[in-house]
Formats: sequence, structure tokens, C-alpha cells
Amino acid sequence: MFDTLLPRPRTGGASHMEILRVEGLTKVYGSGENEVRALDGVSFSVEKGEFLAIIGPSGSGKSTLLHILGGVDRPTDGKVFMDGVDVYAQTEDQLAVFRRRQVGLIYQFYNLIPVLNVTENITLPVLMDGRVVNQGRLRELIATLRLTGREKHLPNQLSGGQQQRVSIGRALMNAPAVVLADEPTGNLDSRNSREIVELLKLSNRKYMQTLIVITHDESIALQADRILAIEDGRIVRDEVVRR
Repeated sequence: MFDTLLPRPRTGGASHMEILRVEGLTKVYGSGENEVRALDGVSFSVEKGEFLAIIGPSGSGKSTLLHILGGVDRPTDGKVFMDGVDVYAQTEDQLAVFRRRQVGLIYQFYNLIPVLNVTENITLPVLMDGRVVNQGRLRELIATLRLTGREKHLPNQLSGGQQQRVSIGRALMNAPAVVLADEPTGNLDSRNSREIVELLKLSNRKYMQTLIVITHDESIALQADRILAIEDGRIVRDEVVRR
């Protein structure tokens, strides 16, 4: 069903391949007495196809980390390497292309464009990139996300769960190197939450889509391959749940 949607595992070479590496990441807001260290020397790496959950209390630096990984917010110090590219050594124009092609972002509140329908929202990253939409991929994605028959619906004609499925489609449409999800079930009831997590796991398990999820929900974190716990801008735990 999802065959043409997502990047295939690369053949040859080592079976474990690093897709993301973070070195000494620091983010400071303000200065003097008002200085806040949102991130303080964070380092870790993620393998291609890994499902990583990042947990921690509010204000721990989780969302700051996600925004820096996604090319949205520059670090004060440190480096991010995505698929071998030094992300913040790029120009602003290169960064914009990086965000569209290499990163799929899923937010708690969906962030859909209200005046665009389901199909238009899902294909937006492709169109912004000036590329032709792969119609076969789009059809498969809409079927997998159970949005068939709703292609022309606007966001306000959809339930919360359906809107989040559209935002997952948008994140996966470009087959990015990494999908970053910030509290993707935070605005949903338990049934819709389970459904969204199952769809994310499907993209991860069957198609080697690297997935990083920020969550307060321990039941979601425990479904990941690995859990990273952050407190006060530092990693306090890095635990492999399953291999």
C-alpha cells in the first residue's frame, strides 16, 4: 500500500546507518540575568529507520531541540548533521530547501492551511518546491490515511483526528530523511491518539521512515525503539527500548 511513499532502505554498506548527528547543541535565549539555557551541550545520533521518543517536563528544551533539528531555529552553539550535511552551514535559501525536502514536521495543532483542501494541504511541500506531484504516491497516501472521499474537504470540515492524518500525509509526501512530531496526539482523544501512533509506527516499521516524536505520553514513548529524556536542557537518560 505504502510502497512508493517512503524512502527504501539503502542497499550495501553497514546495516546501521546514521541519518542524524547532533554535537554539543546549545541554545541560549536572553542575556545577563535574563539568560535562559534552553539546551546545554546536547549530543546524540539517530540511525536511519529508528523510532526515537524524546520525553521531559515542560520547559525542559524538547521543543527547542525539535525546532533546531527541523531547521526552524538556529542553535547558539553546536552542530546538526542530517544525512551527512552540516545543516546550519547552509545559506538561508539552502535551509529553506532542506526544510521542504529533508524534514517532515507534525505539530500538535495540525497547522493546516484553512483555505486549502485535503489534497492541497498534503501536496503543499511538493508544490512549494516547484516539483510535480506524484499522483500515484498521493493516492496511496490518501488511501493509507483513510482520507479517500474527503480529498476536497477543507480543514474545518474534518474532525481533529482527520486533520492530524492530513498533517501526517503532508509530512510524508516528500519522503523526508526524518519526520519530527511535536506532541502529535496532544490534542486528540484516546482512540484517535492510538490511530495516529499506529500510522506513525506503520511509516517507521515497514518503510524505514526515521521518526522522532516528542511526547508527554509514556505509553507512546514505550512504543519507540529508544527513549531520550531531557531535563533542564540536558540529556539525563538515553535508553534503548527495543532493537
